[in-house]
This record gives sequence, structure tokens and C-alpha cells, in this order.
Amino acid sequence: MNTTGRLTAYGIGLVLIFGVAAGAGRVIGPDQTPAPASAHGEAHAEPAAESGRQRVPGGLQIAQDGFRLSTVTTRLSTGGAQPFRFQVLAADGTAVTEYTENHEKDLHLIVVRRDMSGYQHVHPVLGADGTWEVPLRVETPGQYRVLADFQPGGAASSLTLGVDVPAPGDYQPVALPQPAATASVDGYTVMLDGDLASGALGFSVSRGGQPVTDLEPYLGARGHLVVLREGDLAYLHVHPTSETALAFAAEVPSPGAYRLYLDFQHAGKVRTAEFTLTTAGVSLPAAPTGHDADGHTHD
Repeated sequence: MNTTGRLTAYGIGLVLIFGVAAGAGRVIGPDQTPAPASAHGEAHAEPAAESGRQRVPGGLQIAQDGFRLSTVTTRLSTGGAQPFRFQVLAADGTAVTEYTENHEKDLHLIVVRRDMSGYQHVHPVLGADGTWEVPLRVETPGQYRVLADFQPGGAASSLTLGVDVPAPGDYQPVALPQPAATASVDGYTVMLDGDLASGALGFSVSRGGQPVTDLEPYLGARGHLVVLREGDLAYLHVHPTSETALAFAAEVPSPGAYRLYLDFQHAGKVRTAEFTLTTAGVSLPAAPTGHDADGHTHD
């Protein structure tokens, strides 16, 4: 091939190469590599107004909006009650000492095992140095989710931060109970009326076949309801809709199975009735029977 022929073929080759590259660019699109993660590996939820997305449900993060949950106690006791201590740290690393009261308390602490058993709702005492403390004992070994629900002084809204804390020992998981409209606790029968589709949840309490009509106020209402999502234990803020009845409004963020924990007070004592609810199209596996009923898994 002469020189002119070689140059012509080279030019045609360049045109073909750049044409293919341009076509690939249109198919593949621009570089969509995600931005680098936080230096500490934590996921921080963006405000909905800024991100255009719904905020992450409460309890899934250890840090949010410049505040961080920091545990001083690193394990839970299955023996006698032991002091459980923690702090809420501000962005500058100092412990928060000023809080806004919600539901008659500055902070609500929820403790529940990862399989959604062993639920406790307690109220620690705040020390002058910003350390919260409460005597705590769990019934069985396992990994527990500790959820702190609070509103720092001067903050516009409340936060729920969560962290896992182990209780050492032989962990035997239990299956999530099947959905049921009735729960029993300490001789009381609690009936649930409502579903997650409507978000309207009502409860009635009876004892010995007779309605209990003299429930005592608890945390500024007729009762207090916590809803957790199976799997990640996302914490939902649930609001009472009546001052005279056990009625609540709840909005779940996704399909799934949810565990409901209703605290009510009668005769000077707080009791907790527990329920399971699922959204449409979600069902729970039957509880294991026979050889695998003890919670052990076998490869």
C-alpha cells in the first residue's frame, strides 16, 4: 500500500474508534461512582428537604444530626442488675447535659434482643457530667439493641439513636410470634383492634372477663406504644390520638413484620402487652418443631 493509501486507512480507523467510544458513552452514561463514605463508616441521614427522600427510620443509626450515642458499659448482665451507663455526645465531642422533656421524661431507653424478645422500657438518671445511668438486667444471653429516644436542648425535634450491646452466654433465638389480636400479661387480657394499612391502632384491657376502666395515666397518656420492625429493629414514633382511650396512629415505612409493645399502668404497676402485625403480602414462617425446635441450627 502506498503512503496516501496508508494515511487514508488510518484516518478511517480513527473515525471508527471515536464513533464506537461515543456510542458506548451514550449507553453506559456518565460516571456514577458513589461519593466516598464517611471517614468513620457511619451512615448519616439527610434531611428530607435536602435529599428529596424520606428520612431513615429512628434507631438504625448510632449518630445523626451531629449527635452520637456512646456507651460506657460494653455488655449487659444476665445475673443481678448492673449499672448501664451511656452518653449522648454533641458534634464537638462533649456530653449533652440539657434535654427537652417528651412524654414526661428527658430520655426513654428501649432495650430489646435482636429476635425482638426481652423488651424493656426504662428511664435512666442523668448525671451532672452528662452520663446516663440505670440498673439493668436482661433475662437471656444474646445481642441486644439499645435505643435512646430523646430531644437535645435547643434541637427542633427528637432523635432515636441505637447501638448493639451483647449479653454474653449461650444464645438461643426464639421465633417471632404469629399475629394475634389478643395478648395476656399478669392476668390482664389486651385486645387489639386495627391494622398497619390504616395506621389506626386501638386497644382495650380486661381482667377476669371485666373491662378495666380505671387505667392510670402513664407518660402523659393512657398508655405508651413502641413499634419495631423485624430484621433491623427500626423504631417508629407512635402518637396517641385520644386522651381517654388506648388509641394510636402509626405509619410504617415499608412492608414487613412489626412487633408492638403497649405499656399501660393499673393499680400502680406498669405492664407490657406484646403483639405481632404484618403488612399485606407478608407472612411469618411457622415456628420450628421437632429436632430444630430448640433454636439450634445444623449445617
